[in-house]
Amino acid sequence: MVFYSYLLFPLILRLISEKKELDPGSSRNEPLPPVSVLIAAYNEEKLIGEKIDSVLRSNYPSDKLEVLVGSDASTDKTNTILNQLAESIPSLHITLFPVRKGKPGIINELVQKARGEILVITDANVMLEGNTLPELVRPFRDEHIGLVDSMLINTGIKSDGISRQEKFYTGREVSIKQYESRLWGAMMGPFGGCYAVRRSLYRMVPGHFLVDDFFINMSVLEQGALCISNPGSRVYEDVSNNPREEFRRKKRISAGNFQNLCRFRHMLFRGRRGIGFCFFSHKIIRWIVPFLVIISLASSIFLGLHSHFYLLVALLQGLVLIIPVIDYMLRKIGIQSLPLRFISHFVLMNLALLAGFFRYLGGIRDNVWQPTERNQD
Repeated sequence: MVFYSYLLFPLILRLISEKKELDPGSSRNEPLPPVSVLIAAYNEEKLIGEKIDSVLRSNYPSDKLEVLVGSDASTDKTNTILNQLAESIPSLHITLFPVRKGKPGIINELVQKARGEILVITDANVMLEGNTLPELVRPFRDEHIGLVDSMLINTGIKSDGISRQEKFYTGREVSIKQYESRLWGAMMGPFGGCYAVRRSLYRMVPGHFLVDDFFINMSVLEQGALCISNPGSRVYEDVSNNPREEFRRKKRISAGNFQNLCRFRHMLFRGRRGIGFCFFSHKIIRWIVPFLVIISLASSIFLGLHSHFYLLVALLQGLVLIIPVIDYMLRKIGIQSLPLRFISHFVLMNLALLAGFFRYLGGIRDNVWQPTERNQD
């Protein structure tokens, strides 16, 4: 099952989607609809000005563009910067929340104030190109399209840490979502840093849900609309490089994944063609990989009591699981091994999945978050 989800499933999608093309918005001469850009920010003094500037420098018609920023009880200079910008930018509307609400709570509030037909939900650290917004919105001319994802381009790749592994993982995810888009319009979750959704299809994210973008995506599919990725709409984000920071982020996402699995489990059987197949193959198997690894190791150990072959298999699996320790020790003495780093990254991220599952079992009462450290060393 691990082999199927990580290798065989993407290959199947690639083969059957080769002759299918996705037209993410035909004519570029048709008028664009009003758009509301929604940004939830917490302690983003270093980036919030640059972020808003990247939105306003867009090639989108200024009379059809508004920017709504919600500061989630920021304690740095974020609020001061926002107040200064709002004085000189009429299309910028800010809301300063006195207590933490979490990103989903902020977005829910901003949606109620937004006037655009299309909502662009984007993070403070994700920068846009001039054509990002027009390319993101054009596909909505097709009334069947409900959500459009942007194409993430990672920056800040470093030789140490896990930035290369994260870039590789993100690149594969982008490809898989492209295949799902071409075949069935059944993309399994957008890149949460920047995507657009039709306002009429937006559903309020429950107050305790941790992964809002996947909830919104599945809600759109649940209503019968299509979710696609548009590679022409490019955005940029500094890639994670610190294993500890990424572990914390993946643990949080994992807990939210199981919330979404419980909420949308019916889509495995009652969704439109392709949705159940992609949901199971792309997401659910990935989320239970830690349990599959445990089952595989335990059964190999048991069979190894009677077979030298399975004893060897068990030893090899055990070796893989301790590679993060080996990789850590080598890095301490200045040795960087790319193959070991890939294996180490796979093991650690699946440990984060397991930790997130137990967090989910323990109950999740709020979705207040701490942003991942920017420009990591």
